[in-house]
Amino acid sequence: MRVLIIDDEDRARKSIAGILKLSNNNVQLVAEADGVKSGIEAIKEHNPDLVLLDINMSDGTGFDLLKKIENITFKVIFITAYEEFAIKAFEFSAIDYILKPVDPAKLIDALYRANQLIEQENINLKLNALFANLEGSATECKKLILKTAESIYLVNTSDVIRCESDSGYTNFFLIDGKKILVSRNLKDYEDMLNGLGFYRLHQSHLINIKYIDHYSKTEGGAVIMKDNSAIPVARRKKDNFLKLLEMI
Repeated sequence: MRVLIIDDEDRARKSIAGILKLSNNNVQLVAEADGVKSGIEAIKEHNPDLVLLDINMSDGTGFDLLKKIENITFKVIFITAYEEFAIKAFEFSAIDYILKPVDPAKLIDALYRANQLIEQENINLKLNALFANLEGSATECKKLILKTAESIYLVNTSDVIRCESDSGYTNFFLIDGKKILVSRNLKDYEDMLNGLGFYRLHQSHLINIKYIDHYSKTEGGAVIMKDNSAIPVARRKKDNFLKLLEMI
């Protein structure tokens, strides 16, 4: 895997290059660049498989660099000191990132994941989702990348009715009737969707509050969603949930 480092800090580039030498991920450092302009030139010259890309540089950002490339054919791992909001945007967009100062173990793990991708995933779709997420506020509709064994979906969080746990996997149920099974657990998505109108009713269920139709008191209580699904309410969640309903 041919790797290019783009970072305007000489010490950071040397540190990352040293980690690459120590890794056992079959990587080859082909070049280094110190900014947007030199980074674009290095990409054109070396055609890397993977770019380790800093965000804030002296002549622009890593985002500026990517927007100037028409068709991205390489994988990207961002190197960032960004705040929590931006980090959440990376997670929604399913794009790998490493926080500064760079932790060698985390970078090596990210290199391993990149090297294990048999085919180039649609990085352009992911980056479009990332740019859209970064432009909005922390509570606005998000573009969520959902990866299955066969496909990559770009989904608006406002189109998700509910999520259901399935043995370490998660099923997404959308307003158009589509069901998408992804290989991440429900807790990951509970954390990711926090603050966007989702509520964990039960160990196995996370719902979008705006799609609640009514609460049924029969059989211990269940939430009936607008797709007619009946979602059980965990006993320990019931009181807090009923208070939430009164506030909606």
